[in-house]
Parts: sequence; structure tokens; C-alpha cells
Amino acid sequence: MAIELNHTIVPARDALASAEFLAEILGLDPPTRFGPFWTVSLSNGVTLDYQDWPDVPICHYAFLVSEAEFDQIFARIRERGLDYWADPVHEKRFEINHNDGGRGVYWNDPSGHYLEIITRPYGSGSNN
Repeated sequence: MAIELNHTIVPARDALASAEFLAEILGLDPPTRFGPFWTVSLSNGVTLDYQDWPDVPICHYAFLVSEAEFDQIFARIRERGLDYWADPVHEKRFEINHNDGGRGVYWNDPSGHYLEIITRPYGSGSNN
């Protein structure tokens, strides 16, 4: 049996706002309601299930995207005037990285979670 991630709960200050933010930035279908969650479905069948939490621990969510998807998502990040960084510790502001011969960028969602898009998995190529 192949083991795959099916879903994860994403704590949020405002679950619907955070789920809508992610879906819009990534160009995905709008979130749907499932019990206490607002779910965002990814193309590989995984769902991110946003739930309202009083104290939100900051988490990191990385998404592997194609070069064309990177361009589209990055354009939406810039159109919204969002801060973005080339690194997870937010030192290289308004830059993208070229790790493993691809491109990557980090930004924060409304709850403060670190979001990331990359075009190459880490360790898959040259580090420029």
C-alpha cells in the first residue's frame, strides 16, 4: 500500500479568510465547508482543512508548482502588494531564490503561517 498525505488541519485566526486567501493566491477552487473546517483541495488530492483557533501556532506550508504556475502565483502575490522573501527567515525581502536550479519564494498568510512555492524539490538539482 502506498502511503500518502490525505489532509492536515491548519489552525487560523479566521479559517474562511485564510482558506480563501490560499485558494485565490494559488489559483485553486474556492474552499468548501466540511464540518468545522474550510477545506482547500490541492491537485494531488490532499486537503488543507482550515479551522478557527484561539491561539494560532505558526506553521510552514510549501507547494511544489510548475514554472508557469510559479509565474501566475508570483504575479498574484505582487498584485496584492504582499511582502515576500527568498528565504524562510525573512532576510532577503522582495527576492526569490534559485535553489536546486528552480525558483522559490516565501510569504505569509493572514494568520502568519509561512507559505512557500518552489519549482524544484529541495535536493533535486544544483544550488545556485
